[in-house]
Amino acid sequence: MTAAPRRIVYVVDDDEAVRASVSLLLRSVGLEVYSYPSARALLDDALPAACACLVLDVRMPGMSGLELQRELAARRLDLPIVFITGHGDVPMAVAAMKAGAVDFLQKPFNDQDLIERVQQALLGAERTAAAAAEIDDVRTRMARLTPREHQVLARVVDGQANKTIAAALSLSERTVEIHRARAMEKMEARSLAELVRVTLLARE
Repeated sequence: MTAAPRRIVYVVDDDEAVRASVSLLLRSVGLEVYSYPSARALLDDALPAACACLVLDVRMPGMSGLELQRELAARRLDLPIVFITGHGDVPMAVAAMKAGAVDFLQKPFNDQDLIERVQQALLGAERTAAAAAEIDDVRTRMARLTPREHQVLARVVDGQANKTIAAALSLSERTVEIHRARAMEKMEARSLAELVRVTLLARE
């Protein structure tokens, strides 16, 4: 039986009481929670590779939540972020949403609202991780192809018929058929439609 993936939430807020209550709330629904008093403390930690999201205060001493968001993007740490804000921080929260945050909640917020936003963010992170894993797998399969199989595959994906491919590559149609069949086998595609789909996926 496959173990359930780790579902991690990083809570960053300079208010100790908020950190403690949010952490307790999220742990109560089975999430793994790590809390930090500042953006710098989070950046100094070794973030594990897992499905994760960030619950982040907008306004903090030192590095603000928006600055942390930009720093994570610069480091290519693609964590979905749920911002928590005070009433005066709504324009900042809107700016954070435009920069890629998944949601924001105004303090004081409803516990169930926070749980739901975090779970939605984690679901999105799981989907993103699954898509990235599929792309890596497809690229690994594609690396098995010979240069000629790559040439044939590229033309198949562009919608060219075997006869057209044969003429373009100075091959017989039978040879094209063989290269095409081998490419499908190495790409583990059961149909032409699947072959096209996974090849296009590898190009992303």
